[in-house]
Amino acid sequence: MNTFSDTSLPPFALDHLEIPAPEKISSPKTFDHPPRILLLYGSLRERSFSRFLTEEAARILLHFGAEVRIFDPRELPVAGSVADDHPKVAELRALSLWSEGQVWCSPERHGAITAVMKNQIDWIPLEQGAVRPSQGRTLAVMQVSGGSQSFNTVNTLRLLGRWMRMFTIPNQASVAKAYEEFDEAGRMKPSSYYDRLVDVMEELFKFTLLLRGHTDYLTDRYSERKQQAVHNINKI
Repeated sequence: MNTFSDTSLPPFALDHLEIPAPEKISSPKTFDHPPRILLLYGSLRERSFSRFLTEEAARILLHFGAEVRIFDPRELPVAGSVADDHPKVAELRALSLWSEGQVWCSPERHGAITAVMKNQIDWIPLEQGAVRPSQGRTLAVMQVSGGSQSFNTVNTLRLLGRWMRMFTIPNQASVAKAYEEFDEAGRMKPSSYYDRLVDVMEELFKFTLLLRGHTDYLTDRYSERKQQAVHNINKI
């Protein structure tokens, strides 16, 4: 085993380096509202299986006691093509700020997420003034496929969730041959896919309960504290 004797940190690293402490996250937080979950789906089709799966997820979350909102991606312009105050853009950003957790569900198209899905994520900025509309939120990822089982889309959504500084839960849902899994009314049939969907929403709900109220502390970073201190000095 390799060993080293000098365990000291350089002096320049100490000014804004805090020691993480369990008591800072152990105190219970009280809220006057249930967990708030925003759900996004990635298709504009009239018979959209990603929308059907999203609506089924919303029903489960409502059963658990969550507040849910499903964003309708129709009429959302291509990212960068209109001003940020466009009504659909403003609606999406307001919902992201409102949320404490999110669900992203996309069809797999050409081995990747759809443009509809990516466009919604692209409209959510990493920073909006002094706030971050996605940072610290929990995230569950799901996909539907027209063919055999695949995980390309959920893997991409995980990558995007990490980039958006979200806490993506370990579990995920991938529904193969989605056209066989929903009835004419768009309701999901009993199956192992439905069982997995319940597992994912249960896990998302639990993680959201655990993390909300603590996200400011959990996402507080040394590098950003250091940068803010420099900024404050320059303002003087």
